[in-house]
Amino acid sequence: MLIERSRSCLLIVDVQERLMPSIAGMRAILGRILLLMKAARRLTVPMMATEHAPESIGPIATPVKAQLGGAEIFVKRHFDATAEPGFPEKLDKNRPQIIVCGTEAHVCVLQTALGLLSAGMAPIVVADAVGSREPADKDVALARLRDAGVIVASAEMVCFEWLGQAGTPEFRDLITLIK
Repeated sequence: MLIERSRSCLLIVDVQERLMPSIAGMRAILGRILLLMKAARRLTVPMMATEHAPESIGPIATPVKAQLGGAEIFVKRHFDATAEPGFPEKLDKNRPQIIVCGTEAHVCVLQTALGLLSAGMAPIVVADAVGSREPADKDVALARLRDAGVIVASAEMVCFEWLGQAGTPEFRDLITLIK
C-alpha cells in the first residue's frame, strides 16, 4: 500500500518541551518531524498533535507548535490517544492513513498506533521520526508494531509517496528540504 496524501493525515504525538532532552537522538528526530510537518503543510495534508498531561510534561515544543499553524492540539491523559474521550471523533474516516510520529515510541506512539489499527484506521509509524529515552525501547516498539500489522516507514518514504512524482511545483519546493 502506498501512502496517498489525499487519504492521509499527520499525527504528532507528545513532542513536549520537558520530555525532549531525555529522548535519545531527539535532535535528528525533531528534524524528521519538522520535515513531515513542512511537507504536510505544502501538500495540504491535515495535521493534528497530542499533548500528554501538559501540566507535568510541559507544552508542545516551540518548533513543532510553530509549524502547526491552526492545527489542533489535543490534550490527553491516556497513553493511547484513541482511548481519550473526544479523540476518535477527530479522525476523518476519509483519511484512514494516519502518519504517526513523536514520543515516546514504546508508550504513547505504540499504544496510539495500535488503537488506530483497532479502530479500523491504517497507521503508518515513521521510524526516524519517533523516539524513546532508551534506543532499545524504540527498537522493540517498532518490531512490535510491525508484528501487529502497522506499517513502519521513514520520513523520506512518506514525503516521496505524498509527492508521487518529480517535476511538479510541490516537488521543487520540497526536494531541498528532503535532501
